[in-house]
Amino acid sequence: MRRLLPLLLLASAVVLGACGTPAADGGAGPAPSDAAGPGGGTGISQAENDLRIDVDRGDGSPPESWTLVCVGFVEGTHPQAQAACDHLAGMTDPFAPIAADTMCIQQYGGPQTARITGRWQGGPVDLELSRVDGCRIAQWDSLGPVLPVPVTGVQPLG
Repeated sequence: MRRLLPLLLLASAVVLGACGTPAADGGAGPAPSDAAGPGGGTGISQAENDLRIDVDRGDGSPPESWTLVCVGFVEGTHPQAQAACDHLAGMTDPFAPIAADTMCIQQYGGPQTARITGRWQGGPVDLELSRVDGCRIAQWDSLGPVLPVPVTGVQPLG
């Protein structure tokens, strides 16, 4: 019995480990949509690059929300998903906050605001964006196609 117990435990582990894994022939496994994550039902719950982008144009129109998954393939509801993933892949730290001691030019870039949440390169992302001064305008503009919202001209304050 002492020899049989380890064999039974090993056999159970092998059988349980195979549960939920798609078969090599593309057979049944859990549906990707079973996983809910920051991507809003994209099917990838713990992707390294899984984002939600919420944008308010500031013009009275309803806010817009998109999902973006960039993990060797591109997925999500983002209107320029491939361009956004390509752009982010070329950036060193796209979601770095503006340092607290940064001096910013006083200029107004528009009423647009955005929030990006989720995960990028395995780390958490929670970034609020606006266009209320030179630093924040530059931060917004650096994200390029990630924020596909047309903006009006920049106006100096004062």
